[in-house]
Amino acid sequence: MEDDDNGSSPGWLKAVIRRLGRNWPVLAAASAAFLALDLYLGGNGLAAAGAVAFVFAVAMLFPGRRGEHVAMQRSEGLAPDIDTLPAIHLAAAVQDPLYIFNRGGEVVYANAAAAAAFGPIAPGVSLQLKFRAPEMHDFIARVLAGGDEPSATDYAERVPIERVYRVSAMPIGEGTGLFVLLFKDQSEARRIDRMRADFIANASHELRTPLASVAGFIETLRGPARDDPKARENFLQIMQNQTARMARLIDDLLSLSRLEIRPYVTPSEKVDMRLLLKGVGDSLAHLARESGVTIAFELPETPLEVAGDRDELVQVFENLVENACKYGSAGGRVVVSAEDAGPGAEKTVTVTDFGPGIAEEHIPRITERFYRVDVETSRAQKGTGLGLSIVKHILTRHGARLSIKSRVGEGSSFTVHFPPAR
Repeated sequence: MEDDDNGSSPGWLKAVIRRLGRNWPVLAAASAAFLALDLYLGGNGLAAAGAVAFVFAVAMLFPGRRGEHVAMQRSEGLAPDIDTLPAIHLAAAVQDPLYIFNRGGEVVYANAAAAAAFGPIAPGVSLQLKFRAPEMHDFIARVLAGGDEPSATDYAERVPIERVYRVSAMPIGEGTGLFVLLFKDQSEARRIDRMRADFIANASHELRTPLASVAGFIETLRGPARDDPKARENFLQIMQNQTARMARLIDDLLSLSRLEIRPYVTPSEKVDMRLLLKGVGDSLAHLARESGVTIAFELPETPLEVAGDRDELVQVFENLVENACKYGSAGGRVVVSAEDAGPGAEKTVTVTDFGPGIAEEHIPRITERFYRVDVETSRAQKGTGLGLSIVKHILTRHGARLSIKSRVGEGSSFTVHFPPAR
């Protein structure tokens, strides 16, 4: 390391000298003790050498104040001076779209995130030419007129996809004449808020309908049907059906809630899908008979093992087979097949019915909460509109996915794709 241009000592030596000067009482006492020890041993110089070594060890090993440590690093070129670090370097490190502009509203700098989100812009171009929305024009004008006060607004980009940003602007430093414009993407948060609002509205609607029905029958039983045994029995049966519907809905809501709050950790238990699927067939045999459907299995002869939670996978395939029996009963049969393509390949289980099928426009939305292809048919079959949403959540937790193929009049196939074994 070279000395400074003025011939003075290098930075690290200055720091050592400062530490020695600040701790001189302790070091002097230690040196005196070593010298006394040296005299006691006959003055051979070993203790004196130890004193010198001790002094320099303390100076080098004991940490000084943070300011001295940083100053020594800077003198050696190991740490930059934050006061002289260019604002451009800081702006480039920001992951959100960011513009630096002057009092004329002209762009001085745009980081890479801004170019990716809104396209490139050359320095010197007016921000108001880049963002032509009236709300952005008004916002930029207020920022330039307000001077030193931070400000914020909302801005939406609708092409090529809709995105919503929270835009904030504030001056940089004092008297620089520069401002920073920062875009925080709020699209995902807004989407989740809309989903939450839709979910609450749908759940409220699904619960309100049977509650209104039960309340109406209770009023009738306490009034006109008080002394009519036949009407009373009929109304009580309807009330029982409606309360059972509410119970199913609440159970499904609780299942969704449990799935969403569980850690996103892929289950590792080994499950033989052949045994699981045959068990599902046995548990739904009564439903198949009532629906006039025969359940057939096309399974490999060897074990078909996947990593998963057995109870959750039972819930998945009970739901898929039950839906096939209920909504595909016109076809008269349901086929449950499985395939193992070998090491490194996906393992698949497919539930196929030969009923009326599903129109193509419904398939992308069929796993949404409360989405129904046919509302009246779903309610007649005692559906809650949450079954396939639960299936999707469980499969996501397992690292698996659901694909749906259907042709109107020919039936539907729901295939679960399990990831290759690791």
